[in-house]
Amino acid sequence: MKNGATQEFQKKEKIITTTCSYDCGARCLLKVHVCDGKITRIGTDSQSGPGLKACVRGLSQKDVVYSPQRLTQPLKRIGARGEGKFEPISWDEALDSISKELIRIKEAYGPHSIFLMDYYGNEGALRHTRKASTRFFNLFGGCTTAHGNTSLEAAMFASQNTLGTTFTGNSKDNLLYSKLIILWGWDPLTSRFGPDTAAYLTLAKKNGTKIICVDPRLSPSAKALAEKWVPVKPATDTALIMAMAHVMITEDCYDHDFIDTYTVGFEMFKAYVLGEEDGVPKTPQWAANITGAPAEDIMQLARDYASLKPAALFSGWAPGRTAFGEQFHRAAITLAAMTANIGVKGGHVAGGTNKVKLGVLANSFPVPHRNNPSVHVADIYDALLEGAAGGYPADVKLLYIVGCNLLNQFQNINKGIQALKMPEVIVIHELFMTPTARRADFVLPISHYMEEEDIGTPWGGGPYFIYMHQVVKPLPDTRSDLAIFTELATLLGLENYNPKSETEWLSEMVNATSELPEFNEFKRKRAHRIELDKPHIAFHKQIEDPAKHPFPTASGKIEIYSQHIAKMNDPLIPAIPKYIEPWEGPTDSHFDQYPIQLVSPHAKTRVNSQFDNIASLKNKADDTIWINLMDAHRRGIADGDRVLVYNGRGALRTIAKVTNRIMTGVASLDAGAWYKPDHQGIDNGGCVNVLTLDKMSPGGAFACNSCLVEIKPDKKN
Repeated sequence: MKNGATQEFQKKEKIITTTCSYDCGARCLLKVHVCDGKITRIGTDSQSGPGLKACVRGLSQKDVVYSPQRLTQPLKRIGARGEGKFEPISWDEALDSISKELIRIKEAYGPHSIFLMDYYGNEGALRHTRKASTRFFNLFGGCTTAHGNTSLEAAMFASQNTLGTTFTGNSKDNLLYSKLIILWGWDPLTSRFGPDTAAYLTLAKKNGTKIICVDPRLSPSAKALAEKWVPVKPATDTALIMAMAHVMITEDCYDHDFIDTYTVGFEMFKAYVLGEEDGVPKTPQWAANITGAPAEDIMQLARDYASLKPAALFSGWAPGRTAFGEQFHRAAITLAAMTANIGVKGGHVAGGTNKVKLGVLANSFPVPHRNNPSVHVADIYDALLEGAAGGYPADVKLLYIVGCNLLNQFQNINKGIQALKMPEVIVIHELFMTPTARRADFVLPISHYMEEEDIGTPWGGGPYFIYMHQVVKPLPDTRSDLAIFTELATLLGLENYNPKSETEWLSEMVNATSELPEFNEFKRKRAHRIELDKPHIAFHKQIEDPAKHPFPTASGKIEIYSQHIAKMNDPLIPAIPKYIEPWEGPTDSHFDQYPIQLVSPHAKTRVNSQFDNIASLKNKADDTIWINLMDAHRRGIADGDRVLVYNGRGALRTIAKVTNRIMTGVASLDAGAWYKPDHQGIDNGGCVNVLTLDKMSPGGAFACNSCLVEIKPDKKN
C-alpha cells in the first residue's frame, strides 16, 4: 500500500471503545477498529500487567455482529411449533398483534396467565434485559415471573444465611498475598470471574504461592496453574470438607480465637463432624469412600489449609449446582472461619458468591415494585404443563421470553418441548433463530450491544466502569429490547415506561455515582479505573472491630448455626452444614443402570449458549465428552469415537475424548451447544440438557451437575 493510501486509511479508521454486556464472567475493555462504518478488527486493553483484557469471545464479536444468521425482520410462525417455518412481517404488524394478544390474555385469564421468562442476555445498565422487561410488565399490571439463579443460587443462599450478605468477594489483587490458593470447582481461565483474575493467579504462582485444584477433572486452569490435583466426585465436595474439618479438630490446628470471637454454632458443627451427633465420624477415610479422593490427600490438604496462612480457598459455583449444593457453600465458609481466612489480606471467604461491591452504579433503569407470583427456574416446565391445577399461579396462556434461550439452557429438554406446546402465544426477542426461537409464534429481531449506547459495570464487581459507545449502526429492522418495550408501552397506553432520552438516563446514572467523573468526561475515557491503595477485602471491618462492625446476621456473627435456616424447620436444610447423600450420585438407585456422573462446565467459546452458531468460535470449542481411560476401555470406546450418551430423560450423540484428566466414574461435556434432534428425538448437537433433571436443591440450587448417564459406542456410524 502506498504512503498516501496508508494515510487515507488511517484517517478514516477510528477506535471506538466498549465492553461486552453478556453474562460472561468478566467485563473487558474492547477497542473496536472501525473504518467507513464497518468493524475491521477488535483489540483490547494494552496496559502491562493485570488489566481489562478480553477473551476470545469478546475479541470475536465482529463475527457475531456480521453473522449471516442474524435475524433482520420480525417473523410470525406459519408451521407447527418447532417446525421452524415463519413468514416475515412488518414491525407495525408484529407489535400490533402482540399488544392485542397481551390485552386479550390479560382480560380473559388475568395478568398471571402471562409468564415473563427474562434472563441475562444483556446486562447493560440501561438495556438490561430483566429491568427493561420487568418494568414493562409491572406497569402493564403484572405477570408471573421466574426466580432462582441458575449459576449461583446455592452460593447466594449460603452467603445470605451464614454471613448476612451476598457481597463476599475480594478484589483479585488480594490473591498476590496468599501463601496457598485452592481452586475448588473453579476454572478461571474459562469462567474468568473478572478480566484480571487469570493474570493475578499467574503472578501469584510465579511468586511462589502453592496452588491446588479440587475438581472432578484436571481443568485447563488446574493444568496451567496447579501443582496438585485432588479429584472429587460430583456432589460429594461437602464430604471432603467435613473430613478436612475433622483433621483440623482432631489435630487441634484450627483457630480457636477466630471461632470464639466471630462465629456461633461451632460446637454443634464440631459434634456432627466428630460423629457425636449421628455416630459417624467424618474421617478422611469416610470421605475417601464417598468422594474418591485419597485419604492421604484429604489430610494433607487440611493441614496445608490450616498452616499456610493466609490462604484463599476460592470455590467456583459448580459444586453448588448439585443436589444439596448449598451445603457445600456453607461448609466451605465454615472451613474458612476455622482457618481464620475471612476478612484478612490474602484470605478469602470460601464458599461465598465472590461478588464485590465495587463498580456499582448508584442508579440504573428503574423497575417499579409489584408483588408478582413467581416460579423457580427448575419448575418452569412443570408450571407450563400443570398450571393452576398443579399449584402454580395460573395456567400460562402467553409466554414472553427475553434474553433467554430457555429450551436449550434449562434442564430436561424433552419435558421442555412438551411444555412449550401449552401456551397459546409465545413471543421471543432474539439475535438468532435459537432452539427456543424455533418454537415461538412471534420472533422479534434485536440489535447487538455494539449497535447501542450503554454503560458496562464489572461482572461480579470490580474497581472500574466502561462506557459502551455505539460502534456501528444497528442492522435495519432490528431494535433493542428497550426500544421494543417502549413501542409496546406506547401502543398499550403506558405513558411512563420510558419518559427520558437515552442520554438523560445514562447521564443521570453517571452523575449520581460518586466514583465516576462528569458524564461527558466519562464518555471520553476508555475505561474509568478506581485506584485502590490496598486490596478490597470483604468483612475486614468486622474482623478488625467486631464491636463496631458486626456481621449483618441476626447474631452479628458468622452463623455456622443459622437462625434463619433453623426457623425453616426443614430436615433437608439443616441449621448447620452437613453432608447429605445426593440424588443422581454414587448411591442413587439408578446408579447400576447409569453409572457415570456427568458434569457440564462452561465452554471457553460460549457465554452459556450464546455463539454456538458462530463458526469462528465453534471451531475453537471442545464439544467432546471427556471420559476416563478405564471407563472408556470397559465400554470399547477409543479416543475420537462417536458415542451415544443417554439416560431415562434423553440421549445425545457426540465425540469421545478419552483422557486421564477426569476421574473414573465421571464424564464432562461443556454446556451450551445447541439442541439439534433427529427424527428419533436423539440430539446431534451435543446439548447436555437433554440429560439433566429439572429438580432444584432444597436451598434453590439449579442441580445440573447431579446427572447420571451411560455412554456406549454409537452404532449409527
